[in-house]
Amino acid sequence: MRYFVFIFIVSFFAGCAQKKAAEPETAQAELPQSVVDLQNVDQNVSAYVDTINERYIGSLESYEKHYFLPWNIDKIDISLHEAMWAYRAFRSANSYGENLQPLKASFFKDIYERSNFKDFSTLNKPAITLKRIDIRAFPTDKPLLMDPNEAGEGFPFDYMQNSTIAPNKPILVSHFSRDREWAFIEASFAYGWVKSRDIAFIPLQYAKLYQKAQKEFVMKESEPIYDAKGNFLFRSRIGMMLPEIDEKDDSFTILTIGNYKENEAYYIESNISKEILHKDVLKFNKENIAKILNEVMHVEYGWGGMYGQRDCSSMLRDFYAPFGLWLPRNSYEQGKVGKVVSFDGLHDEEKVALIKEEGIPFETLLYKKGHIMLYVGVKNDKVIIFQNTWGIKTKKDGEEGRFIIGKPIFSTLELGKELPDYDENASILRQLKSMNILTQSNN
Repeated sequence: MRYFVFIFIVSFFAGCAQKKAAEPETAQAELPQSVVDLQNVDQNVSAYVDTINERYIGSLESYEKHYFLPWNIDKIDISLHEAMWAYRAFRSANSYGENLQPLKASFFKDIYERSNFKDFSTLNKPAITLKRIDIRAFPTDKPLLMDPNEAGEGFPFDYMQNSTIAPNKPILVSHFSRDREWAFIEASFAYGWVKSRDIAFIPLQYAKLYQKAQKEFVMKESEPIYDAKGNFLFRSRIGMMLPEIDEKDDSFTILTIGNYKENEAYYIESNISKEILHKDVLKFNKENIAKILNEVMHVEYGWGGMYGQRDCSSMLRDFYAPFGLWLPRNSYEQGKVGKVVSFDGLHDEEKVALIKEEGIPFETLLYKKGHIMLYVGVKNDKVIIFQNTWGIKTKKDGEEGRFIIGKPIFSTLELGKELPDYDENASILRQLKSMNILTQSNN
């Protein structure tokens, strides 16, 4: 067992106890009654896992290489041009605020001045997140929406929302905003602005010891973690990996980080039940797949992870984390991992045939522009996918619309085809660009 030797030299730490929660029932999505296709597709993951080829599909060593990247680089590894993508993409002519009125040019002028990019990549200091926090494209909580009169725009599609990041995750701080309310950071999967009060700097020597500790993966979603006095710290989240200090019969003693002063870290022990944590990566088998997928199914759709939810790509990214398989953040990049099979030039029937022939259930992703899905198998001669989706595209009298679902579901590739205003040209199957088998390579 690996221990944190530095736990004895820090000036402050306190024990905290983990309360045990009742076991949740197997997730069963509540689906709109008018979507006939979904009423015929089993929403229980256990219906699809019997053919799983049990083995390990990832490794802790490989996963940690990506996970701890921000602590193992000397400076932010993106250019200033890349960091400022949003400042070129959005302007008063195409952006709306929370009142659904166009944003003024003064808004963008103030944001640019606040961003303080003259100090970009001058700090380059390792830090850690203290809670689940939003990563924003601008240093502001205010939303930026596209035309709310268009289908699929307006609330909740805030284009300032890059992603979210769980508590106790490594980051590298580039610089602070001019008012120091915000910090520009790089995580292992995203970069952008976070609230400076929600992070703590961690000395490089302690960051290296943190990396050497035995790791535990979170197995349950939204379990409260407390300090020694019963004060709430944060909630667990599938996709989190925590360092172990010690192991007891029924629990692990885990190190969590608090914020002391001037963003410096202090160290807290947490005793967390073994029902919530698992030592090292999980074996990819039907029991573990069902266990993890049932947890992420409790979390509904959230654009960019807003409101503590997940979108299509963050759901898949977190699902694979306990198995030691690291995925990038967005759907386009996820669709390039592993062996990629293009659907260019194929008719719908040919796509289906190719998925059935080469796709491996729970190891294959299906990609269309802006969306990523998990192939889980074939039932009643239909390809079945698992996806976290906002809704189904519709069209009536030339006007686009949406039939809202807003949650993770199992479905076919022709979800909603019985709806009277169903847009066949926008169907999942028609729009599929490729599939990629995560556990194989193109070589």
